[in-house]
Amino acid sequence: MPTTEQKLAAVHGYVDAFARGDTEAIVALFDANATVEDPIGTPIKRGHDEIRAFYQGSTATGAKLELLGEPRCAADYVAFPFAVRLEWQGQKSVIEVIDTFRLNDEGKIVEMRAYWGPENMKAG
Repeated sequence: MPTTEQKLAAVHGYVDAFARGDTEAIVALFDANATVEDPIGTPIKRGHDEIRAFYQGSTATGAKLELLGEPRCAADYVAFPFAVRLEWQGQKSVIEVIDTFRLNDEGKIVEMRAYWGPENMKAG
């Protein structure tokens, strides 16, 4: 089971790498066979190649992440609320999101799920 320190390191590493637009640092947080479902209900991205392509598109928007509270750890999961700040369709926008990561014993993310929908997008 991953430690609390590993789970928190994954969250902070993710936010920091996103802020730098460092796709490779983001991908390095994930296990080679990991999945990303962002947002829930969209096609699942599997493995480093699909995850890399997804984050190349996401970071290309210039989006920045801001934690909105403390991460919550339970078993091999960590959940964390955050805001995505970006320019969307010509206007500054904010998307409020809750992500969950499931980590393996090595502290790598094996599953990422993002909970948000259109009602969570606001002018910002």
